[in-house]
Amino acid sequence: MNIEELAEYLGVPVTTIYDWRVAGRGPCAIRVGRSLKFAACDVRDWLAHHREESPGHRPADRS
Repeated sequence: MNIEELAEYLGVPVTTIYDWRVAGRGPCAIRVGRSLKFAACDVRDWLAHHREESPGHRPADRS
């Protein structure tokens, strides 16, 4: 998916995706020429990593 599709899927602005990339916090991308593409499996893995341990509790490796 492209960055606009990822932003829509996650419900965040495109600028947030770029901000996450600069901070090293977003899902991994694949550069195709000047475009960024995101593999669905990478997005799913990234989401799983950020899933709460239980309702209202952040993942153990995040503060």
